[in-house]
Amino acid sequence: MAEESESKQSTVEALKEKINEKIHGHDSSSDSDSDHEKLTSPSSVKAKIYRLFGRERPVHHVLGGGKPADVFLWRNKKISAGVLGGATAIWVLFELIEYPLLTLVGHVLILALALMFLWSNAHTFIHKSPPRIPEVHLPEEPFVQVAAALTIELNQALKLLRNIASGRDLKKFLMVIAAFWVLSVVGSWCNFLTLFYISFVLLHTVPVLYEKYEDKIDPFTEKSMIEIKKQYAVFDAKVLSKIPKGPLKTKKV
Repeated sequence: MAEESESKQSTVEALKEKINEKIHGHDSSSDSDSDHEKLTSPSSVKAKIYRLFGRERPVHHVLGGGKPADVFLWRNKKISAGVLGGATAIWVLFELIEYPLLTLVGHVLILALALMFLWSNAHTFIHKSPPRIPEVHLPEEPFVQVAAALTIELNQALKLLRNIASGRDLKKFLMVIAAFWVLSVVGSWCNFLTLFYISFVLLHTVPVLYEKYEDKIDPFTEKSMIEIKKQYAVFDAKVLSKIPKGPLKTKKV
């Protein structure tokens, strides 16, 4: 009888051990699953953040990189301040003082040529070496590349305007009309030089401010874009969808 009771106790203890092993194994597996979920959860993995205009690259790369982007983002404050100051001086000279461009070019050339001429002829009297006037030769390749790039951009713009004028996309048509209307209104307020100067100042201020506060600007922009899309959906359902569209005529070959 004692042996039977001992065998029963041993079997009971073995069953308890097996149950504990299963419980601990399940806990460890659940812990590993929870750890895996924590690792793969959006809180631990950096979630996809909305960026302005759907960009995936830094602002420096969006601006083309290199020295122009460094100037716009104030990587070198002295150069950026000098460029902006030079543009401001030109705008004040031509817009506020109303100094004519051709007159300025003529006066600068007269002064430069007169100084070089006098220095070349008077170097023997002032006991100084004659000025070394460098030979200036403009390479042809950069101008060809710029002309080719401008030609490609103009052809793409003309193609886009042709597609919009064909009546295939009402949304793009309204957007382009609104953009041209805004441009005409701005043009009535100021001339081309002032508009160019304002754009230049915006290029030197907006990108650097956006790069500094992009974590605050992007969420606000996302909410604004969602609201704009909602309003456009309502406008599309009430107005645009009710505009009759004629069938597109295909050319017979």
